[in-house]
Amino acid sequence: MDENNREYTNGEITVYWKPKECIHATTCFRELRSVFDPGKRPWVNMQGASTDEIIRIVDLCPTEALTYTYNEKKEKVAANNETEDKKASAPPVEVRVMRDGPLVVRGEFKAIGADGKEMRKMKIVSYCRCGKSNNMPYCDGTHRKVGWSSE
Repeated sequence: MDENNREYTNGEITVYWKPKECIHATTCFRELRSVFDPGKRPWVNMQGASTDEIIRIVDLCPTEALTYTYNEKKEKVAANNETEDKKASAPPVEVRVMRDGPLVVRGEFKAIGADGKEMRKMKIVSYCRCGKSNNMPYCDGTHRKVGWSSE
């Protein structure tokens, strides 16, 4: 585990934040400022909303910089109701163009670098569109610092 990663709990769930994965899409604090407030320390207040509301917002994170687990085992009803055919087939790759931000690619895919070698494997990756990232070709959030706009 990266030493910069953080965990926050309300007793029912634990929310994990991985800052290195965060592209500063701002979804979390735009949607639920009572829980996610970058102006406060700690910036996550797990008492600020219901568990269901926190889960809803965490699920919106485009890069999984925010994730959660239930503190006690809880069955996922939807997953148990899937047919065997659905379980066997991988979901399609999703490419999301973030407004004034990166391309977020989610799914199982292979990325090949300019040198012909396979790049690191990830289920979610954010590719820079502004050209200013210090971690090319990946987004590091620099687009927000430089005021880059996709418009």
